[in-house]
Amino acid sequence: MTKSEIPFNNLPLLPPPRQQLETMQVLRQVSRTAAAVGELKGLANTLPNPSILLNAVVLKEATASSEIENIITTQDRLYQALSIKGLEADPSTKEVLRYREALLAGFGFLTERGFLSTNAIVQIQQVLEENSAGIRRLPGTALKNAATGTTIYTPPDDHDTILRLMKNLEDYLHSDDDLSPFIQLAIQHYQFESIHPFYDGNGRTGRILNVLFLIMKGLLDKPVLFLSKYIIDHKADYYRLLQEVRTHENWEDWVLYMTKAVEVTARETIHKIRQINDLFYQTLERVKQEKPKVYSKEFLELLFVQPYCRIEIVMEQLGVSRPTASRYLNELSAAGILDIKQVWKETLFIHQELFDILRE
Repeated sequence: MTKSEIPFNNLPLLPPPRQQLETMQVLRQVSRTAAAVGELKGLANTLPNPSILLNAVVLKEATASSEIENIITTQDRLYQALSIKGLEADPSTKEVLRYREALLAGFGFLTERGFLSTNAIVQIQQVLEENSAGIRRLPGTALKNAATGTTIYTPPDDHDTILRLMKNLEDYLHSDDDLSPFIQLAIQHYQFESIHPFYDGNGRTGRILNVLFLIMKGLLDKPVLFLSKYIIDHKADYYRLLQEVRTHENWEDWVLYMTKAVEVTARETIHKIRQINDLFYQTLERVKQEKPKVYSKEFLELLFVQPYCRIEIVMEQLGVSRPTASRYLNELSAAGILDIKQVWKETLFIHQELFDILRE
């Protein structure tokens, strides 16, 4: 039996030694990350409606995080599934929508309680996987190389050990450690993925915990940080560096990887917010000039929250009649602001220019 096939029941408890956690390189990167996240937090509040970004980022994160697990769908299918009642989504789209549901459930729990417990983590995973298997009780879980079938890592397999490690992780999440929370983010993510407490859904649950941790620490107000794209773009480094912490205690490179991931993602999201804001006010002025009879800031905000819109959504959200809602949407379609698409039994009015920004 190779070393990688032996369950890591002696996974060290947190916190790790500090020597490699606060090197000059790490502290410089943390400074850049903190500046980017601070700017993102402030800029997110400048949007006409915070739900514009929240919906878009949650869907993109759900799509990318699931893609890491080889669950593939498209933004178009996701928005169709969310917009059309009764539309039967394909299995991959359903799984991605469950990720969205799990992320929002975790955010709701955190908003209500103000902390993250092991029970909350279990609930997130249960929504994600639609089962109640809970924390692993049986041995046999191992992480393998998809191409060769070789075992790369075998997580702890003793139930009591897993529970003890999860309790230690929970305590660490709420500790008064004076480390930068961005360094703590990297530490808790490594530990959760190494404990691998569930039979399935560990990767996606861990990526949900990342953004919830930043919210819990007051660094973000809402889950608007889209980390999974960076992990996809640097997937080999992600798995290599996780393993190097386990085998060589290479904390410095792992912390640098994760803190840079947060910085790069924050700057990409800042760019997206600016694009959305610019498009919103351009659209506002255009409708004022070309379609003054249907101009309404509330109506336009709705179209930015719901880039795939139906007559019924306008009726419900604005409290207007069907003829009025239909006229509003058809007028903007005639002006070239919305595209019309027939899907199943429904007519969708799509804000294509916004959708292109959201799916970039």
